[in-house]
Amino acid sequence: MASGLAALLDDVAAIAKLAAASVDDVAAAAGRAGSKAAGVVIDDTAVTPGYAMGFTPARELPIVWSIAVGSLKNKFLFLLPGALLLSAFAPWAVTPLLMIGGAYLCFEASEKLIEKFVIHHDPAEHPEELALSSEEMEKQKVAGAIRTDLILSAEIMAIALAEVAELSFGLRAAALALVGVAITVGVYGVVALIVKMDDIGVHLAARRNGGVSAFGRGLVKAMPVLLAGLAQIGTLAMLWVGGGIVVHGAENYGVSQPGHLIHDLAHHAAEAAHGFGGIAGWLVTAIGAAIVGLALGALIVGVMHFIPHKKKHA
Repeated sequence: MASGLAALLDDVAAIAKLAAASVDDVAAAAGRAGSKAAGVVIDDTAVTPGYAMGFTPARELPIVWSIAVGSLKNKFLFLLPGALLLSAFAPWAVTPLLMIGGAYLCFEASEKLIEKFVIHHDPAEHPEELALSSEEMEKQKVAGAIRTDLILSAEIMAIALAEVAELSFGLRAAALALVGVAITVGVYGVVALIVKMDDIGVHLAARRNGGVSAFGRGLVKAMPVLLAGLAQIGTLAMLWVGGGIVVHGAENYGVSQPGHLIHDLAHHAAEAAHGFGGIAGWLVTAIGAAIVGLALGALIVGVMHFIPHKKKHA
């Protein structure tokens, strides 16, 4: 009896060790995958606050919450099952899907830049937008944010999938789920903090402590500039991330010239910038990827706008 109990305890201990090792494997794989997807995460964090701008303070957090819930639905209802199915039955499809998503990011960012600097839309040209109620406008903003999040989350999941491909199916699923939850909580936690910073500033400005009050007033004044800057950073990050994905994907199909050119320029910049080689190399790489992204995005914008005009004239 005693020997049977001892054997059972040994089995339980062995299972516990195996479970602990599996948890460690999942955590390590999720950490590697999350770091690889850092560029897309930065993009997501910079883009999202713009969707909560222009509404009353009472609606800011509910809007961020709605987008976060939509993001989790994107990841767990569509992207996670899709990623696991692809990894099991069609791993060859991951790279082209990544490139399609990257091209979409380039298109969206390029369209924003063209509309801002070339077309100069007048809000009066779109009276249907001015006629929307605040509730309808909120629904449109949330829906747009969730659509953009779907693309960004797909990129995150695909990048993460490439990092955990060597794991078993169960550990792969657990690692992707952990990446999805951690990134969603991290991104939308930071976004919620950003959109409420002006309210925090107002609260601090009301304090009697002179230093705290001055800091609060400075925070309130800085927030419009910060939010506008984040919107621009988000657009540039979409070009950088999208262009980089397309460049790396193209290398898998033998089109390596853009990637090699960017790599060589980054290498020379890193050698020239003594003491700041890493920063200089990264900056040149990001700029090179953004230029490729802008060229590709502008091409797609031209095609997308040309087709409707051609049909209209026909």
